[in-house]
Amino acid sequence: MTSLPARPQPKPGVLDIEAYVPGKSKAPAGVRLHKLSSNETPFGASPEVQAALADVAAHLELYPDGQAGALKAAIAEVHDLPASRILCGNGSDELLGLLAQAFLSPGDEAIHTEHGFLVYDIYIRAAGATPVVARERDERAEVDAILACVTPRTRIVFLANPNNPTGTYLPAAEIERLHAALPANVLLVLDAAYAEYVRREDYRAGTEMVAANRNVVMTRTFSKIHGLAGLRIGWMLAPEEIVDALDRIRGPFNLNAMAIAAGAAAIRDSAHVEKSVAHNDAWLERLTRELSALGLRVTPSVGNFVLVHFPDRAGHTAADADAFLTTRGFILRRVTGYGFPNALRMTVGSAEANEGVLAVLKDFLAK
Repeated sequence: MTSLPARPQPKPGVLDIEAYVPGKSKAPAGVRLHKLSSNETPFGASPEVQAALADVAAHLELYPDGQAGALKAAIAEVHDLPASRILCGNGSDELLGLLAQAFLSPGDEAIHTEHGFLVYDIYIRAAGATPVVARERDERAEVDAILACVTPRTRIVFLANPNNPTGTYLPAAEIERLHAALPANVLLVLDAAYAEYVRREDYRAGTEMVAANRNVVMTRTFSKIHGLAGLRIGWMLAPEEIVDALDRIRGPFNLNAMAIAAGAAAIRDSAHVEKSVAHNDAWLERLTRELSALGLRVTPSVGNFVLVHFPDRAGHTAADADAFLTTRGFILRRVTGYGFPNALRMTVGSAEANEGVLAVLKDFLAK
């Protein structure tokens, strides 16, 4: 007779998943903190958000709208989209997880790129499916490498565009080439969390491709340029049948009332967004130029961050730089888990924070 376990056991594969580890958020006691580890905007949320939150705070005894109708309407208005093809979630992370839950089963495969967002691997494994890694070249996704990974078991391709932590992107023509070569039953997920920052003529977030196809979805977030990371708001544009499938398995009130109101106010404040873009454009160019002048390699980025590579010599590695910066209150992101053991990712912060990092790294490299 087979003996029963002494305690409840998670299903096979769960304990093989490496938990997501966020960036550091603390500086040593007595040192002023400049947190540049999580790609948060230095401008915070739109001033319009505070008024929206005040209205909701007076009625916290009420359940939120389970369909997040006001938020969907705002997104549809700003982006000129049909509200029926929009689904909102507790961050875009939740939506990515729902896609894996709805479309992956044990025995299936899902593809992500070598340096892609770590949650893809987590959600694929949690669904009981097998993650397949497509190699990148020069820290950039390659369409041919992705297509070489496609098999009859492939069900989803997850592609962050632009990618985090590299900041690189694939132009629209390459995304179209990728989609054209995928079987019709394979879902292409375009994770466009940093789309608002991109000002390249050949970039498309994915709205047109979703409109024209039944196997493409695009996810977006309010955590970055809209400054609402603490409220966890994401949205997805998808064919109506995919929205319907995910609506059936998501939590009934997956967005709280404050998130719905704040998101609707934030997305309509175009002036706040443009101010953030202008600041980012100026500093992204300057940081890339001045970090390179210090002898550090910087991966060309179109996001609100830069990936900085350090020399592989004693005393000047990324780990050494991270420790040196931390003692002075500048918190950057170690990216070893993304396959970059000797690099740090730096968010484009305030002018003061950016100037400070440049000065501290100059001292670090001179020592």
